[in-house]
Amino acid sequence: MALHHGSCHCGRIAFTVEGEIATAADCNCSLCRRRGGLLAFFPHAAFHLETPEADVATYTFNTHAIRHHFCPVCGVAPYSEGMNPKTGAAMAVVNLRCLDDVELSTLKVVAFDGASL
Repeated sequence: MALHHGSCHCGRIAFTVEGEIATAADCNCSLCRRRGGLLAFFPHAAFHLETPEADVATYTFNTHAIRHHFCPVCGVAPYSEGMNPKTGAAMAVVNLRCLDDVELSTLKVVAFDGASL
């Protein structure tokens, strides 16, 4: 399994996530449309925050089911956390634009209809 390192722009938020990445989700919810991230979903156990949680700011909206995390210094939103709506399992949603080693042009981008959730 591949281990990927990621961070916000200034490096205050750093993390690793373990897993293969072949596709990127382009979500059309009101937040993702404005933010412009490309997302990948992982079991929460595959995600490891390397910096203190106190360094992370959080935003929720609508049903408040997903905790969208961002850096209070540079403003970049590298990951979110929530529950898989189909299985109830904890998940981490990573903004692939924040991973150091992922070549985005090689990924299949699929539309994700977050606006209808």
